[in-house]
Amino acid sequence: MADETTSSVWQLLTDPIHRPPLAEDAHADVCVVGAGIVGLSAAYELVAAGRQVLVLSDRPIGHGNTGRTTAHLSNVLDDRFDAVSRLHGVDRARLAQESHAAAIRRIEEIVADERIDCAFTRLPGYLFLASGQGRERLDSELDAARRCGIAEVGLLEESSEPGLRTGPCLAFAGQAQFQPLDYIGGLAAAIERRGGRIATGQAVQAIEGAKPAKVKLRNGPTVTAGAVVVATNSPISDRLAIHSKQEPNRTYVVAFAVPRGAVGQALYWDDGEPYHYIRTQPIEEDGKRRLGIELPGEMDLLIVGGEDHRTGAPTEGAQRFSRLEAWTREHVPAAGPVVARWSGQVYEPVDFLAFIGEDPEQGSNVFLATGDSGQGMTHGALAGMLIRDLILGRDNPFADLYDPSRKTLSAAGEFARTNLDVARSYGEWLGPGEVGSAEEVAPGAGALIRQGLKKLAVYRDPTGRLEVRSATCTHLGCIVHWNEVERSWDCPCHGSRFAPDGRVLNGPARNPLAKADLAEG
Repeated sequence: MADETTSSVWQLLTDPIHRPPLAEDAHADVCVVGAGIVGLSAAYELVAAGRQVLVLSDRPIGHGNTGRTTAHLSNVLDDRFDAVSRLHGVDRARLAQESHAAAIRRIEEIVADERIDCAFTRLPGYLFLASGQGRERLDSELDAARRCGIAEVGLLEESSEPGLRTGPCLAFAGQAQFQPLDYIGGLAAAIERRGGRIATGQAVQAIEGAKPAKVKLRNGPTVTAGAVVVATNSPISDRLAIHSKQEPNRTYVVAFAVPRGAVGQALYWDDGEPYHYIRTQPIEEDGKRRLGIELPGEMDLLIVGGEDHRTGAPTEGAQRFSRLEAWTREHVPAAGPVVARWSGQVYEPVDFLAFIGEDPEQGSNVFLATGDSGQGMTHGALAGMLIRDLILGRDNPFADLYDPSRKTLSAAGEFARTNLDVARSYGEWLGPGEVGSAEEVAPGAGALIRQGLKKLAVYRDPTGRLEVRSATCTHLGCIVHWNEVERSWDCPCHGSRFAPDGRVLNGPARNPLAKADLAEG
């Protein structure tokens, strides 16, 4: 069962995969923390190279942010070739697209080698203009894409696919898609066939990058390892070095039922701010039953994402879903009933490139991957290959590009803006509460209440019972905010998220929100 309130179509279509928790202290060549696409890709690559690997996860396999992706597999850079080229230069932008192309090839190889039934499909991708944008944006991006080594790209007056009105667009060959949790399940099975171990249902309390490294489980055993891979979306091994260089964002997704083939099977993105992204996925009879689709005939899922905003920012999530639905019905006349809505967490690096490699705060035997910038699936496969090579002492052409210790001087302005937003968030300590008393908190909702010098996070469950926690994030002390979509407390500084009972849902926080009491009267 997912911790969040909304479940993705992948979670609804796929039974959770649990493994027994670790019962006693253990040792491995490599301990991987996290069982999403990053963690299981790294574990697979390392067990295939003959290493003893132990994977730890507090959730079912794939049921973190991997289970909330829209699952585009693309080497079309999320922040656009033109922008990445201006910031990093053409050669490094070319390396970036080559790394994502290599990741797609690697997923394709693993699917074939391990016979994973995950609906992997090669297909085209189309980038089109948002309303009011000028065609010169496409001309500039076309030129930049070609300079970055994309040979199979062209400018069209309209996509050749049915069902979506794109207008002028760039067409990219060689993209792909798959069902992410089916792929993750196949990876897990392959890891275990090759001798790897997976344990779920236990949260990690601390990671120490000594020799050997130590991973301490909350109220449980300790794992020692030659190396640790931190694959937790936002790294829980790092206190500030990485978190000051990326911004946490919530992104929203709506899935519609459409008649089979009514929308061409392809990847689609517009160039808006925030942008929208679309794809289709065939849905069979069992899937229709699980999703409650009662329409006759063969169906596809139309999966539409967008409406991103900074995590923890005051927002009305229901309106985000409504805007996504309205945008979809304007652009896709065949869109049928909504069958699922969910949100996920994306980290945007200040210089547009992910962080994959040695943790700057832990030393040479702790590795991390974060900063997916909307390309989490390909970053996950890429991280598996790159971290494997770093642990094994092999050269990798992408190591310097994604080095977490890098400093990109040309991104100094974005770095300053991101951290100024964090500094402003600390000012919330001085402000009033959102309500004056617990009586104002409606069932199923949460609100901040000031009590003397403290702020409390107060949630009232549907039965009327109150859950009272400190509103102070246990990472670096920012004030959390209520997320009405996921019914969680979210931190605007570095993206930590907590359940109403204080449990950590997303790092970098490792400890729950402290229990608190409301003053009498």
